[in-house]
Amino acid sequence: MSRKARWKSWAAGALGAVLLAASGTSPASAGLAGDNPFARGPAPTEASVEAEQGPFAVGTEKVGAGQGFGGGTIYFPTDTGQGTFGAVAVAPGFLEAESAIAWYGPRLASQGFVVITIATNSVWDTPDARSEELLAALRYVTDASQAKDRVDRNRLAVMGHSMGGGGTLIAARKAPTLKAAIPLTGWSPNTSFSDLRVPTFVVSAQNDFIAPDGTFSRPFYQSLPSTLDKAYLLLAGVGHLAPTKPNTTIAEYSISWLKRFVDEDTRYEQFLCPLPTGDPAIAAYRGTCPLG
Repeated sequence: MSRKARWKSWAAGALGAVLLAASGTSPASAGLAGDNPFARGPAPTEASVEAEQGPFAVGTEKVGAGQGFGGGTIYFPTDTGQGTFGAVAVAPGFLEAESAIAWYGPRLASQGFVVITIATNSVWDTPDARSEELLAALRYVTDASQAKDRVDRNRLAVMGHSMGGGGTLIAARKAPTLKAAIPLTGWSPNTSFSDLRVPTFVVSAQNDFIAPDGTFSRPFYQSLPSTLDKAYLLLAGVGHLAPTKPNTTIAEYSISWLKRFVDEDTRYEQFLCPLPTGDPAIAAYRGTCPLG
């Protein structure tokens, strides 16, 4: 996010603090971290949401195939003093192995989530099959994993790359109680998701020739209900595989979206609203502000 956008966000926050002070209302009673039972970790900064390692140490658990998906890895905060955490399942794309999306595991878990990165039953699986695998992975995490006692089963989310992104949108349609969905340069034969009720953050790529922005991600976003909390990020100068490698921009906005909607942590709204401008890594950004 540009310095100008950061300054606008800071100014808005400062003005809010002045108004709260004038009204005799404390930040905690205004719905910030002080009265949010799901907030995890210290107050965020630009540096903290961009960092490769967040405030939580991370443990891992390997999962074999045969659980409704092709196996995977669970990453979880080792901290047991802050209660349970929200959980996120992440799926790879067509012909991809779990390794294509493995970097999301430790990155997100270190920010205070239980994360399962999965392999699909077959690298040829359709988006609909991947949606079922994402939901099966969440069930495994909440019901059978070694980390299940660390998970709040009422705060779950899905992510995925390419056909895994299509599967993410379909999973959100099938499971409207999910708290967040993040399709990453998604591909799906159906581009209309007007019935979605899950806050959705669509990530696209300017030079994507496999799932072109104008054919997939932009129509995904445009089809989402106007009443839904939603955002669309077009990465500048990169292609379809950009989400398969560590990417600070994807991480910053994905972490902020998950924190805002899985953890209901309004401290992260400053990184999503006002809409960012002037960042050379971002070709376009749209969204609903303020977030509901």
